[in-house]
Amino acid sequence: MTSAFDLAFLRRIGWPLAAVCLILLVAVLAPLLAPHDPIRMDVVNRLGTPNWLHPLGQDEYGRDILSRLVYGARVSLSVALLSATIAACIGIVAGLIGGYFGGVSELLTLRVVDIVLCFPPMLLALLVVTMLGPGMETLTLVLSILFIPGFARVTYGEVLSTKNQEYVEATRALGAGSARILFGAILPNIVGPILVQFSLTVASAIVLESGLSFLGLGVVPPAPSWGLMIRGARGYMEQAPMGLLWPCLALVLTIWSINQLCDSFRDAVDPRSGGSTRGFWTNLRAVLGMSSRAAPSGAVAPEVVLAVEGLKTRIVTPTGVVRAVDDVSFQVRRGETVAVVGESGSGKSMTGLSIMGLLPQPAGRVIGGSVRLATKDGRIVELTDLDEPALRKIRGEQVAMIFQEPMTSLNPVHKVGTQIVEAIQAHRAMDNAAAQARAKALLEHVGIPDPARCLGEFPHQLSGGMRQRAMIAMALSCEPKLLIADEPTTALDVTIQAQILELLRALQREHPGSMSVMFVTHNLGVVAEMADRVLVMYAGQIVEEADVATIFARPRHPYTRGLLDSVPKPSHAADTDASARRRLATIPGTVPNLALDRVGCAFAPRCAMALDACRQGDPPLVDVGGGRRSRCLRWSEL
Repeated sequence: MTSAFDLAFLRRIGWPLAAVCLILLVAVLAPLLAPHDPIRMDVVNRLGTPNWLHPLGQDEYGRDILSRLVYGARVSLSVALLSATIAACIGIVAGLIGGYFGGVSELLTLRVVDIVLCFPPMLLALLVVTMLGPGMETLTLVLSILFIPGFARVTYGEVLSTKNQEYVEATRALGAGSARILFGAILPNIVGPILVQFSLTVASAIVLESGLSFLGLGVVPPAPSWGLMIRGARGYMEQAPMGLLWPCLALVLTIWSINQLCDSFRDAVDPRSGGSTRGFWTNLRAVLGMSSRAAPSGAVAPEVVLAVEGLKTRIVTPTGVVRAVDDVSFQVRRGETVAVVGESGSGKSMTGLSIMGLLPQPAGRVIGGSVRLATKDGRIVELTDLDEPALRKIRGEQVAMIFQEPMTSLNPVHKVGTQIVEAIQAHRAMDNAAAQARAKALLEHVGIPDPARCLGEFPHQLSGGMRQRAMIAMALSCEPKLLIADEPTTALDVTIQAQILELLRALQREHPGSMSVMFVTHNLGVVAEMADRVLVMYAGQIVEEADVATIFARPRHPYTRGLLDSVPKPSHAADTDASARRRLATIPGTVPNLALDRVGCAFAPRCAMALDACRQGDPPLVDVGGGRRSRCLRWSEL
């Protein structure tokens, strides 16, 4: 019985596979499908028009064109696939060895391969054919030599960008040998570009085989070949133009089908594109059709900038569909700072990315809920209904986002000033001089000592704190109504963290009520300093919501209490009694796998207060009084 993965894989590659299989089938079954002997001549009926015996007509020697087309597919595909496969095997191994080991290994592999690139392809083909004589074997050898450098260079470049990744280091840390690292950790992650190279190589091989045969340096007449057919038909194209059309059409369709198949195959097996998942098609169908967009429950209050209701986000992964954001509802009011806290993997950042429409593609989808934004001109915009061009007008102008690592958020090859000017001109009709002046004023506003110099520097020339200030300046360049700060101080030292937090507070004080902040963090100390209201998230859900003073004083969810208890408490300097000091509290267990089906409260396996009722049904997020909410059946006992 065909597995779910097999069905998903077949559906993914779809019609390109069918087209290529049909062409291969025609080549393999050529003796059965061809109506005539492809080399049998009928000079009396040369250049004959199509008829019942010869559906595509006859060539300049009276040979059946259809039969030669069918046999020509066998010749062209045999040469192309064999030469591409040989070149791939040699080139991939050379690229893996040279890229991973470097040094002498690189010299003996990549540099030797580079010598082939010094020869013009056609000149090298002429040299080899002259020495060995024309024929299919010689042609295969020539094409294999020509295509080895392409595979080697692509593999080499991908290995250089992959070999220092954390997952490769983790495999090395397990004691794995070089062969296992190369073929188990690195090669599967670079298969996408290699497949693209293979498709291009097969297509190029078919074209080169036809070209060399056309010049008389490939397949030897009277053997059928699409190149030889084009060569023969060229001399009689005025009398019988269809004789030239059929082999050209066969070349175009074959090359196009192979390219489409390799592109689809790459997307299906590359984990980074959401492929290679068990039940991929079923999961993707669930992502697209699991839920319809919920209608907003009512009008947005005048003081509300952002209203999120029932937001559901799904991510397709190799282990299934991840419920990254699961029925999240909250509001951000004008001038308010709302902190979103929780462990890694709780859905904090994914909520911000869902609002911005920046989910990883094609795997991520918002499948339900409503995200309404009050714009500067007083309109209420449903962000989940906007297409990408419309979202681009919202981003930066109405909603901006600061990411946690400025070095990876700023483009390393463009100057800081260029990037800020680009952000300004994307939403403002300004010339370069005015945009530069605006960028300089913004950098000065966020506390950069020498803004003129900073405009002309690259990101790597700035310190971490200066880069983050530049990111804040870029985010504020168009004065957005809502700023989403995704752990903006995580990568900075304590002193710089304090400066960045004070800067954000100062920016809000300078323009009271004009900018709201959604602050994503796992640092409860930052929450105490920055927030007016707190959303506690766990397993993609909000488990508690309250104002900052209340939630620190009287938590109403076991998870919130666990987070607060795990914060280190400084002991008194005079207290030397060991019994007065306590161990740092921790929350037992781990965050659940959001790709697995779950019944009951997500926190129940880690909760000391869990009841049987907690494990039987997912508790709702209820109002517990005083403007706070809790997703716990026993909130009143806390």
